[in-house]
Amino acid sequence: MKRILLASAALLGTAVSAQAADLAVKAPYYKAPIVAVYNWTGFYIGVNAGVGIGRDRTTHNLNNDSLFISPQGGFGGGQIGYNWQGDSLLGPIVYGLEADIQGAGLNGGGANVLPLTAYSQKSDWFGTVRGRVGLAQGPVLSYFTGGFAYGNIKTNITEAGVTAFSNNRTATGWTIGSGVEAALGGNWTGKIEYLYLNLGNRADAFGAPFTGQFTNTELRENLFRVGLNYRIGGNSVYTPVAAANWAGWYLGGNVGSGTGRSPTTFGIPGVAGEQFSLNPDGINGGGQIGYNWQATNWVYGLETDIQASSQRDNKTAVTLGLVNYDSKLPWFGTVRGRLGYSVGSTLFYVTGGYAYGGVKTKINALGVQLASSSTTKSGWTAGAGIETPFKLLGLFGPQWTTKTEYLYVDLGSTDTAIVGTPLVSSSKVTEHIFRTGLNYHFNSPVVAKY
Repeated sequence: MKRILLASAALLGTAVSAQAADLAVKAPYYKAPIVAVYNWTGFYIGVNAGVGIGRDRTTHNLNNDSLFISPQGGFGGGQIGYNWQGDSLLGPIVYGLEADIQGAGLNGGGANVLPLTAYSQKSDWFGTVRGRVGLAQGPVLSYFTGGFAYGNIKTNITEAGVTAFSNNRTATGWTIGSGVEAALGGNWTGKIEYLYLNLGNRADAFGAPFTGQFTNTELRENLFRVGLNYRIGGNSVYTPVAAANWAGWYLGGNVGSGTGRSPTTFGIPGVAGEQFSLNPDGINGGGQIGYNWQATNWVYGLETDIQASSQRDNKTAVTLGLVNYDSKLPWFGTVRGRLGYSVGSTLFYVTGGYAYGGVKTKINALGVQLASSSTTKSGWTAGAGIETPFKLLGLFGPQWTTKTEYLYVDLGSTDTAIVGTPLVSSSKVTEHIFRTGLNYHFNSPVVAKY
């Protein structure tokens, strides 16, 4: 929960800093004024798509294990909502209600552990009903959101190939998250959003002939998605006259959260062993430097960043609960290309490239350390984001921007050998990162040329 709160606090910087769309022409990210003052009041309807990762910690009295069942996959659906815009000391404030329903393919990420026990979980649909509150700076809305969540959960547990427990149910709980939404032109807006779903804790008792067995499961989901909305009516239509100027060097910092999903095997290589998932999660923060080139509205550039991380999983225990893991991602970095399109003062972009990071693993049994490894791994990353000019109560100049982005990071596989035995633990390290950043651009103010 601390990770969620800190990630949301980081996004507050975006919420109070998105640049007003009607800044003076002298600002470096504006080539012409906006035709009308933007107002968010009114109904909207839209669609969305994204990726989700479960972090469902499960304990079972049969084997005393503590496992993360981690269904992962894509989802998509639609949303409908209504916004009210008013005034506050910080500027225009927007209150709203939104409901969405999603079709999903979140599956996999199960476990096969001793004694011949297999776990699987799947979510094929879910939805939320949420309130939203945010600060509107012209055509950019940065917001927090939270409310009611519900979804379908399918659970199956087999022992020696025989179904010991099977259940298909609708779980309910709550959700909290944050996002950024920006006008695209006309009545259209686009958004990037993170949601944390807590669908409660579930205790299940097995029926005959497995009477006496029970499991306890924490149902948690992390959702990363982009959306497209169409405003119905309302009293403002956004017409950006010219693209902002993004060309040149920039330097900045960022903070956010990360959730890992590392499929892991433990046993003798080449022989079927235990299979489960390590799920380190925590806070990330660091700095970035980059350079942009621009051709009309199209922006392309290079960016490199380095991050410190508190991501950790020290709750996984396998092999009848005797083998305990402590998995960490203490740091990572990326070198990425960016390709974006500037709609007025807002840059929508995709990004991808090289990723690298440190991976630490300790394995203990009955309080005795069996193995320890620390290595630097490399791989790839891909993601998307939104960047807008930055202004906080007039304290920052026109060279500042803020961004919110999602990254998927794949660092390949890492092995940890148990000294003196043929046993090896092998993990495929993947991470989902959601963060917000602040950039200072070194280019001079420019005037539009038509």
